Amino acid sequence: MEDNRIRIGITQGDINGVGYEVILKTFSDPTMLELCTPIIYGSPKVAAYHRKSLNLNTNFSIINVANEAAYNKLSVLNCTNDEVKVEFSKPGQEAGKAALDALERALADYREGLIDVVVTAPINKHTIQSENFAFPGHTEYIEEKVGDGQKSLMILMKGDLRMALVTGHIPISQVASTLTKELIQEKIMIFHHSLKYDFGIGSPRIAVLALNPHAGDEGLIGTEEQEIIIPAMEELKEKKILCYGPYPADGFMGSGNFTNFDGVLAMYHDQGLAPFKTLAMEDGVNYTAGLPIVRTSPAHGTAYDIAGKGEASEDSFRQAIYVAIDVFRNRVFEDIAHANPLRKQYYEKRDDSDKLKLDTVDDDI
Repeated sequence: MEDNRIRIGITQGDINGVGYEVILKTFSDPTMLELCTPIIYGSPKVAAYHRKSLNLNTNFSIINVANEAAYNKLSVLNCTNDEVKVEFSKPGQEAGKAALDALERALADYREGLIDVVVTAPINKHTIQSENFAFPGHTEYIEEKVGDGQKSLMILMKGDLRMALVTGHIPISQVASTLTKELIQEKIMIFHHSLKYDFGIGSPRIAVLALNPHAGDEGLIGTEEQEIIIPAMEELKEKKILCYGPYPADGFMGSGNFTNFDGVLAMYHDQGLAPFKTLAMEDGVNYTAGLPIVRTSPAHGTAYDIAGKGEASEDSFRQAIYVAIDVFRNRVFEDIAHANPLRKQYYEKRDDSDKLKLDTVDDDI
């Protein structure tokens, strides 16, 4: 029987961190193989080293091209120098190159249609830097390589809690000067579309956080709210986008008000991620919205402090697999549902003689 399950390309990430541990632990559960066809882009040698060091029993097959991935098996596609050496907990340029090799091959296969989605294991943002990678992180690199000119939005999520960011990996000293009405509107519109298209929410409600304490306190503690954030939101409300705020970040999260919304938009990285990771560190997921590709990752980093000790939890990585599958299926469903929209609909109309007529209006349903 033909295997029509979703083909998931998994990049190995930093080989000296916990990437392989969480991958192998995730697929030690055979039921995971019933949901998808997983392909690790990395090194069979490195995978075997991690498996033996961590006393894991996860089986995998070695393949040379994605098309060789077999039904009901975890496959490892070799795309790394066989001489690469694992040194747990130690940053290294060799590990950085191995991470980039895996990422480049996975994206190349995605462009060729050989895989459906990508799930990335954590990288070291310093050691991966090279002539081919001069980006703050995965998100920016993927946007450049397979974004087709579209802009990305980082969403951290767990269940119904979805935290998106206006600015991402930039210094805090640059946040205020980076914020513009146009940038905020761009991010809200991407968020709005993703909530509808990727998560199937008909009329998403988005909460917008303020930049300054107490939402600027009417200009006493900053004017970004009055001059940038509120005008951006008012224009979008006229377009029937449901955005609310701006809310002071501390009280909004502390009171639990976030539970009343489908998504929360933070102005900068730590404003959103500090409360999110407090609430959802163990099984949170990083989702890159706004791009043609479906890409997720666990919400944690390389975790050098516990690498090689067998202590890493696979919960976040497993959830990243689930989210990738769900978003891909939602997109397929939405595409099918809107492939042949009805161009006309009929309604009843009576003339002066009270005779029933059928009239038409042009409409995209």
